[in-house]
Amino acid sequence: MEDRIQDLADPGLADLEQAVADHPGEAMPLVRLANSYWLEGRGSDVVGEIAERARKLDPKNRGAWHLWALSEMDPRARTERWRQVTVQFPEDDVALASLGDNAASLAGAEHDYVALDLAIDTYMVLLARTSATEPREAIEKSLVALRKWRF
Repeated sequence: MEDRIQDLADPGLADLEQAVADHPGEAMPLVRLANSYWLEGRGSDVVGEIAERARKLDPKNRGAWHLWALSEMDPRARTERWRQVTVQFPEDDVALASLGDNAASLAGAEHDYVALDLAIDTYMVLLARTSATEPREAIEKSLVALRKWRF
């Protein structure tokens, strides 16, 4: 029973680590390893370091950029990283939503009107890109709430 639980918690981690060792100049094994480490809870420092290596090896690897941004623990720096991801991948709506979410969180935590404006502006761009009813309604609801914030 414990072996099966371990297999579920650690599917092929040794294989991923070996793939990184076997292909040190390739980003994809690093991205897969960083993702597995993140899901396993290995910590943002380890994941961020691996994601940064992958990002440098392949600047077009969106997964590397996402893990790099996600792994930053400082809210202001994480928001800036997501902004950088949206610059690198302008059509990436997941990155755009992450930027908006992180900017809104930063605004609320630090009573930061610049971050609030960034969140609103980001959600406006996302709203313009979104045609499905349910996501549009969620974005509109967020915008209504954010526009009411006073610090």
